[in-house]
Amino acid sequence: MTTARDTRGFKWVAGLPMYDFPHLRAAHDALWTAVADRLAACGVTGVPRCLTRDRGHLDLLRDPLLLFGQTCEYPLAASYTDVVTLVGTPCYTASGCDGALYCSVVLVRADDTVEELTGLRNRRCVVNEWDSNSGMNLLRAVIAAVSDGAPFFKSVVRSGSHLGSVEQVARGDADVAAVDCVSFAHLQRVCPADIAKLRVLCRTPASPSLPFITARAGSDFTIRTIRSVLADVLADASLATVREELLLGGIDFEPDADFTAVRYLERQAVGSRYPTLC
Repeated sequence: MTTARDTRGFKWVAGLPMYDFPHLRAAHDALWTAVADRLAACGVTGVPRCLTRDRGHLDLLRDPLLLFGQTCEYPLAASYTDVVTLVGTPCYTASGCDGALYCSVVLVRADDTVEELTGLRNRRCVVNEWDSNSGMNLLRAVIAAVSDGAPFFKSVVRSGSHLGSVEQVARGDADVAAVDCVSFAHLQRVCPADIAKLRVLCRTPASPSLPFITARAGSDFTIRTIRSVLADVLADASLATVREELLLGGIDFEPDADFTAVRYLERQAVGSRYPTLC
């Protein structure tokens, strides 16, 4: 592990808001404690002892003192490439993941008779966020292929979270939502009654999962140390249960800083005359 010292003396913040469901908070805390202890031992100063949980992921993403965080690739590619550095891309073990790639599942109610995407025309769609890769961009990619360049859904509304989207479809307030397969695996534990009311219509194309990030204010030493520490945490047998709870099987430390996959899917939708999920 890296042993040189970070002399910048920042008072950093850290947050892992993307999958911080209530039943995973203890596991996230244990993961961060292991990371924070190692960072401090390697000479990174100002390492926070606790994860920040009172700020949204975009707020954290914009913070020049973000030591460690996680965010969605689509808004990152669109607006924040000059704000953060990619540390690595998690390799999750949920069904639908392949190495550092994940996909979304397109969900409808279990009693809905729809069998193909074309059957969703003029239905009600819900997305977690307007700029979500998993909830919007990946869904737009599959709808663009069947839209004929025309508006497709009767309505599209924002729920604010994948959990909110699942709840809206389950109770009949919406007809379809796309949820990333890692969230879907966790939500099967968080809200099994709602999940039981749904079925997977199809899966979307794959793209890199939600990357771990750090602010560009950090030194090269800090970035190298974070990567070294994460590799050590991944190899620590005492943290096996924590990693299993988080479905974290590994980390790709050579992330695609050009966001090739999410930008390609966006270009494909635009080329299909379906630039907006509507």
